[in-house]
Amino acid sequence: MPEFEAIIGLETHIQLNTDSKIFCACSTDSWRVPPNTHICPICTGLPGVLPSLNEQVVEKALILATAMNADEISQASFFARKNYFYPDLPKGYQISQYDEPLAVNGSFELPLPEGNSRHITIIKLHIEEDAGKTVYKDAKRLIDFNRCGVPLVEMVTGPDFRSADEVAKFLIRLRQLLRWLEISDADMERGQLRCDANVSIRNVGEDRLNTKTEIKNVNSITNVRDAVQSEIERQMREVKAGGEIKAWTLDWDDQRGVLSKMRSKETEADYRYFREPDLLPIQTSPSAVAATVSQLPELPLARRSRFSEVYGIPEYDAEILTEERSLSDFFEATVAAHGGNPKRVSNWVMNDVLRLIREQDTLAGELGLRPGELAEIIGMVEAGTISSGVGKELLEQVRSSDRTPAQIVEEDGLAQVSDASELSETAAHILEANPDQVAAYKGGKTGLIGWFVGQMMQETGGQADPKAAREILESLLEG
Repeated sequence: MPEFEAIIGLETHIQLNTDSKIFCACSTDSWRVPPNTHICPICTGLPGVLPSLNEQVVEKALILATAMNADEISQASFFARKNYFYPDLPKGYQISQYDEPLAVNGSFELPLPEGNSRHITIIKLHIEEDAGKTVYKDAKRLIDFNRCGVPLVEMVTGPDFRSADEVAKFLIRLRQLLRWLEISDADMERGQLRCDANVSIRNVGEDRLNTKTEIKNVNSITNVRDAVQSEIERQMREVKAGGEIKAWTLDWDDQRGVLSKMRSKETEADYRYFREPDLLPIQTSPSAVAATVSQLPELPLARRSRFSEVYGIPEYDAEILTEERSLSDFFEATVAAHGGNPKRVSNWVMNDVLRLIREQDTLAGELGLRPGELAEIIGMVEAGTISSGVGKELLEQVRSSDRTPAQIVEEDGLAQVSDASELSETAAHILEANPDQVAAYKGGKTGLIGWFVGQMMQETGGQADPKAAREILESLLEG
């Protein structure tokens, strides 16, 4: 029985994929562009400027709030100034939301192994602007303001996670959901999904919350898991040695795999929040929320469950096929066009279509292969018109051609040879040319039948029907 249990809550910062920033018309593209090129007087906080709210930011935030089952979406939510000094925050404050956020009281059911789940509460979800970026180079600290004003949604969970692995699983699911909803690219390497973890421990069986530390500056899901696990273990060692956990803000060094103290953890009072005087409240009508809910797509976990139930495919298949929205749409459209065994379609999509997607570094919807074309190829393989090998080659040929699979097969002579007389003639020629192997087969080495079939495939350029070729060879060898 473990002596302690971990109590973990997350603050996730999600960059919305709007073209322009939250309060000005500057581009949100801050990745691999020259420093300080996508900026203006508004996002750099020059005197006398006024921010103007980007409505798309609110629309995308509402989509996330509804997907997170928020019980309460405010009809009027307010912006506030979060005051702190840091070199990459040119205004000296961040426009955020505080005690009157866009949405509160959401939830997310996190699937865990063996059919279990963890209920994750979403305390609040609010809109804010991003700060700039500090770059350390040659013992100098350089400031890039390109990211200033990029729109973010901050989503705060309850202290509901009990392990570093659960935190990692949640971030994987969240990233999947954000991409599914098409509101964020959620690339942690590019800072489009960032996470601060609040970590504490307590004796098993207790229900109080003890002093927590906050881990910042983690740039991948693997590093989040490692950092949280490291801090859990540190706190356990500290308590067992009779020490006291202090409210620190910690920095994770992913190169060395260690945490270091940045500063004492701030409290809400340290930020001296007050209402933003230059922005009107966000007005959200019930009809606007209802319209958002009506446009919400079937979410990935619901689709995963439906795929298993309706199509009878294994849970593993359903999990892979719902990792990305366009892939799941592609699978379902192919099943409809094929009209046959969904598991057979699943095998083709998971093995061959996914291989093409990874090779091309693209999405299923941008692959150039239509569901109907894949269904046609599968049908020709099932009918014995072409071999499975030819079918796999057709996937690539169809992508780069305006011909249908059937046209390519006919015009390029790719149809499978199943004519008995033609196969018998080829088989007889192979047996005549290989008397030693024939003698060995008749002497009991019946495993050589595979070698003979291979010779048939080679002789016919891979177009012989393997099943028919095997039957004819066995008939001749045993006759």
